Amino acid sequence: MTTHPLAERDDQLRTFIENARWFGGKGRRFRVAGVRRLAVPGRSDAATTAPLGLVAVELVTLEYDDGGTDVYQVPTSYYLGERQPLAHALIGTWEDEQFGQVWAYDALHDHAATPLWLHAFADGTTTDELEFHRVGDEPLDRDARSTLLSGEQSNSSVMFGETALMKLFRRITPGTNPDIEILAALTEAGNEHVASLFGWVDARTEDGELLQLGILQQFLRTASDGWELALASLRNLYTTGDIPARESGGDLASEAYRLGEAVAHMHLSLAGAFPVEQWDRDDLARLAETMSGRLERAVRVVPELEEHAAALHAIFDSVRHVPAPVTVQRVHGDLHLGQTLRTVKNWKIIDFEGEPAKPLDERRRPDSPWRDVAGMLRSFDYAAEVSRRDHEQATGDTDSHAQERAREWAARNTTAFLAGYRDATSADVDQVLLTAYATDKAVYEAVYEARNRPGWLSIPLAALARLSSQA
Repeated sequence: MTTHPLAERDDQLRTFIENARWFGGKGRRFRVAGVRRLAVPGRSDAATTAPLGLVAVELVTLEYDDGGTDVYQVPTSYYLGERQPLAHALIGTWEDEQFGQVWAYDALHDHAATPLWLHAFADGTTTDELEFHRVGDEPLDRDARSTLLSGEQSNSSVMFGETALMKLFRRITPGTNPDIEILAALTEAGNEHVASLFGWVDARTEDGELLQLGILQQFLRTASDGWELALASLRNLYTTGDIPARESGGDLASEAYRLGEAVAHMHLSLAGAFPVEQWDRDDLARLAETMSGRLERAVRVVPELEEHAAALHAIFDSVRHVPAPVTVQRVHGDLHLGQTLRTVKNWKIIDFEGEPAKPLDERRRPDSPWRDVAGMLRSFDYAAEVSRRDHEQATGDTDSHAQERAREWAARNTTAFLAGYRDATSADVDQVLLTAYATDKAVYEAVYEARNRPGWLSIPLAALARLSSQA
């Protein structure tokens, strides 16, 4: 029996997507239910040596066996012959309805394809399928060579030379993407703690709904990743004997203070750019119920949470008694050390998309700034625990001393970060809300680690044990 050409294509796309690092549906069975091609304007230079040279965005609709659906963006270079330099990026080869036998490659690995995006941004190109928006007048190097960055979980980023970075969203949801919305507002406000937005690209569903596919923004060439800076500080701490963290040559507390100031200035700019609202007692009750509901679902995935569930529910229930009204506003939504960069000048905050697993409308809702603060405090705790585990594995030192030093480091940087935030905003810390948000984040982390990195599950479990003992 002959396989239908589209079935052959769909099978190869399914295999490519399910093995991609950015695929968020791992563990769920699915099929490819549809593919919609949006041609990227221009023609690949490789067409002179491998005919066709078509570059397209394929919007691939997935249907899961459990009834859910997702749409993923797959940038694709099509050729009529094999491209050996791109063998590592092969998606598949199949009979295309329009062009016949084609070789399909991940276009973000294709140096002949990526300039098409850069040129479209530079020109503000609009076609029937794609609309490239330009922000500001920063000159773009149209001849810059592209480099695909590794390490991202949910999106893909391409560096152009040393000045511009394109990020393409992989999972596409109709509506305004908060990464574009917030970054545009902060860029317009002149906030110095973000990488400036240069442009973004839109499409439309067949019913006319907005689809936002990616952004082009300032590339911070000399920046250092906040997570890596934290781990370096901890490694230094472990090599300096028994001196306190405050006396360690790699002490991070002054930088944690400055980071707190940066987050505060981000919140102040967001409050000026978007509506600020007030939560009443009913809103606080709904927040408590939402957090408790997440915990109940998490226990089904991570049974180890059961022994702490009563105390954790009590933490969430305390939110009901926070004095109302509570001011809420647009926030980052997924803030941690990995979303920060330290430049020579200051701290920069990146990736305003929010938690990708949440629905788009939920990611765009106003929330308490303490959610972002709690996310950063959880990140300091994570860095301390990850570093401690690495140190113990490298040295065989498993006594409690390393754990004590890790906890001291986390506490010191937490205090410094909060001081920087408080001094820049003049806000009193709402300890009830901060603890509830930190607990909610740790519950989320436990589910994530159970599904993706079981070896790290002990980190959020230990944090939840500490939180429950203090409830």
